[in-house]
Amino acid sequence: MYESGPSVEQLAALGLTAADLDEEDVEVWPCNWPAFLLFNRMSTQWRAGTSGVVGLDYSCIRNVAGFLGIKKKKLADIFPDLQVLEGEALRVMAEERENSP
Repeated sequence: MYESGPSVEQLAALGLTAADLDEEDVEVWPCNWPAFLLFNRMSTQWRAGTSGVVGLDYSCIRNVAGFLGIKKKKLADIFPDLQVLEGEALRVMAEERENSP
């Protein structure tokens, strides 16, 4: 699906320019697509503490997977991949916290 990028005005409102955006497409292998899709849909289901985000809210995973049509057996197969995505996201968020003023 094609989506046009944000306008110059939208970027400026966030203090960004077109040069700040990464134009590189990233390929997701078919075997990783279910985990990526679930991770993407879990984007509002993070648990946070006083020091920031600590991980995904695992109590929501079955429900979100069910909404996506992912069966329990398949969920058990992709859960380790979901944890890899979660771990990488946590690492990136920690780096951003360390580098912010």
